[in-house]
Amino acid sequence: MKKLISAILAGTLALSLAACGSSASSSAAASSQAAATAESGGDLAGTTIRVAASPTPHAEILNVAKEILAGQGVTLEVVEFSDYVQPNMVTESGEVDANYFQHQQYLDAFNEENGTHLVSVGAIHYEPFGIYPGKSSSLDEIADGAVIAVPNDTTNEARALQLLAAQGIITIRDGAGLTATVNDITENPHNVQIEELEAAQLPRTLADVDYAVINGNYALEAGFTAGEDALATEDAASEAAQTYANVLVVEEGRENDPAIQALLAALESQEVKDFIEQTYNGAVVPLF
Repeated sequence: MKKLISAILAGTLALSLAACGSSASSSAAASSQAAATAESGGDLAGTTIRVAASPTPHAEILNVAKEILAGQGVTLEVVEFSDYVQPNMVTESGEVDANYFQHQQYLDAFNEENGTHLVSVGAIHYEPFGIYPGKSSSLDEIADGAVIAVPNDTTNEARALQLLAAQGIITIRDGAGLTATVNDITENPHNVQIEELEAAQLPRTLADVDYAVINGNYALEAGFTAGEDALATEDAASEAAQTYANVLVVEEGRENDPAIQALLAALESQEVKDFIEQTYNGAVVPLF
């Protein structure tokens, strides 16, 4: 049924847009064309798009895009999830049309581990990882045996370990890069204990650990911002900063649906860019 509905929608809307290629330039062109079609009151009027998202900042950003799409006669329904698994599963199953909560590295790992067929439509923003204080309030004098909580999923753990390495807390094996695990720690002068926890739980562990390396969205949900509360954050020129853009994701084959391209155009609008820059104090950085 899902594929039939998608086929009918694609057939109905085919005349409004030309399909775009996988390159950034063709994607941008398709986004512009989708926006122009919607603004002119084309066939997208009356369309409903359902998107799975993390509450902060993704759902908040989508709600700005929602207003833009409403002006074009398109209804955007935002379905919030607090974990990193269900948004992909409901996108794969067709319960929602897209999701917006993850970066490309996590998406690639998820597809490989779960046999899903999800692809990025475009990069929207970047969230710097931060080291946040728990029982210890400074990185200047780290106690021997200090406990540091990090995300337990493959890609985010590597990112957390690299941030700790950048601060001189540990040393990571050369070449480990963004696939690093605790087994790649070659030097640990403070004998820190790395505690691997589900990413969403990290802010709640701060009272029990010395530090926690927290994903940007979960830090925001807990009331923290990288600019004000983190003891250290990823450098904008770091490999992680260049790699971990948060992306709009759909089931493979739906990348060029006019409704999806209209959503992408709304997310890449000046209104959304202004909202991000004025709201998150450097904890979320637009990439368009």
